[in-house]
Amino acid sequence: MSERTTFQDQPHRTVLLRNGTVHSPADPFATAMVVENGHIAWVGSEGAADSFADGVDEVVNLEGALVTPAFTDAHVHTTATGLALTGLDLTGVRTLADALERVRAYAAARPADRVLLGHGWDASTWPEQRPPSRRELDEATGGRALYLTRADVHSAVVTTALLDLVPRAREISGYAADAPLTGPAHHAVRAAAYDSVTPAQRAEAQRAALARAASLGIGSLHECAGPEISSADDLTALLALAAQEAGPRVTGYWAEAITSVEGAARVRELGAIGAAGDLFVDGSLGSHTAWLCEPYADLADGAGQRGVCHLDAGAIAAHVIACTEAGIQAGFHAIGDAALSAVVEGVRTAADKLGLARVRAARHRVEHAEMLSPELIAAFAELALTASVQPAFDAAWGGDDAMYARRLGPERARTLNPYAALLRAGVPLALGSDSPVTPLDPWGTVRAAAFHRTPEHRVSVRAAFTAHTRGGWRAIGRDDAGVLVPGAPADYALWRTGDLVVQVPDTRVANWSTDPRSGTPGLPELTPGGPLPLCLRTVVGGHTVYAGPNE
Repeated sequence: MSERTTFQDQPHRTVLLRNGTVHSPADPFATAMVVENGHIAWVGSEGAADSFADGVDEVVNLEGALVTPAFTDAHVHTTATGLALTGLDLTGVRTLADALERVRAYAAARPADRVLLGHGWDASTWPEQRPPSRRELDEATGGRALYLTRADVHSAVVTTALLDLVPRAREISGYAADAPLTGPAHHAVRAAAYDSVTPAQRAEAQRAALARAASLGIGSLHECAGPEISSADDLTALLALAAQEAGPRVTGYWAEAITSVEGAARVRELGAIGAAGDLFVDGSLGSHTAWLCEPYADLADGAGQRGVCHLDAGAIAAHVIACTEAGIQAGFHAIGDAALSAVVEGVRTAADKLGLARVRAARHRVEHAEMLSPELIAAFAELALTASVQPAFDAAWGGDDAMYARRLGPERARTLNPYAALLRAGVPLALGSDSPVTPLDPWGTVRAAAFHRTPEHRVSVRAAFTAHTRGGWRAIGRDDAGVLVPGAPADYALWRTGDLVVQVPDTRVANWSTDPRSGTPGLPELTPGGPLPLCLRTVVGGHTVYAGPNE
């Protein structure tokens, strides 16, 4: 593979930032920081900063702004996020009629598109409690091909014209005459829909997603690609774009099961660091495809009423063994308790064969990991599995009256996403969005973890922030980044915010402390529904990748 010149190869400037607040464990009272050669060179007090002022290329007066490590979003689908940003996005639409009207308007505005692409409907929030029918979509699009994914991206409604492009979709599992497509039928039409995206459209979408991420203080993304969710061309194009243009770092995962050295070589050829991400063990709760030990509460018991199994424990073990022996990360998408039990069984089998220490050292990961029992949490800790989780899922669908409770019943729903128990057990956490399933929104993600709808699962703002910064780096095997200390990569963000506090999740005591004697760096005060910090600048490797208009 030929060498590429990257934006990180550009000359670095030595920069002194001063007169603000620097969130650093190296000095909890730091007000200044020096960046040199793309790394943090010094963190300290305003008075000591004077000694650096004459030896730098630039002095930034923070004017009281907060400096933090840039966020890492540990689970993103970049092209799909960009297509939602630039295309038809039904996120937040309140009724079926409104959804159909948006489809109609979008079809009229895009006469040249071979396939219309849309995302984000969630009928569980609509008064009609049903998705649009194929007949309704055929009428709204004027008979054109349309691919429209549910919010969780595990099912989609499509028009007759799109099905006509993929005749075999009507003959395989997951097809229903007038219901959302799931499983293999969904994967078949998704491939056909995304094949219609031109390289220029794809690059436009990827740039839009990366720009949005940078504007939110996100310095790194974990791209969860795979043959059933995107394509090899999509992944390689994204990694090339991210390397060549200023923006967040992108770490690629390729979700394809491997059983050999040749399979691992394929992963490396694509530029991915692991055969992980959305390697599906099951589906999603919203689409009734998460694999459960007990039936869904809103479906009658019987075949198929416990969801879908895509990989059993034997296949999981074979994949983990092959990845561990090849020196790459393994990982899985697993949401339901049956799926998570299969993951634990499979990884334990691999540990029995290769040795526990070797499997632990590989830092294999599990995406979503929602229905965890105490026994499964203990197993995650034993096997050193990283839980890559999305607190915005709980914000969107948690609580006794929302989708999780309807699918599972309130009692089972209250067990979902037990972040506090994971941290207590020592399970590494990495936070993300699964965008476009939920939006890129790092401070909103931190707030969702701190104000979990089930109080016993709440974690402190500091713990959530750490999982959304340093936790993402640790999930890719880097312990030297995601924190502002000398020697760390200069990936940071500047914020305009209010008072800095040390919030705790325990409602039995005062909800936060501002006592400077604690020696704990403060973070912005977050409240349900309250304002979030405004990103002024995002820097990656010492290079500015976003500068806001109000900086």
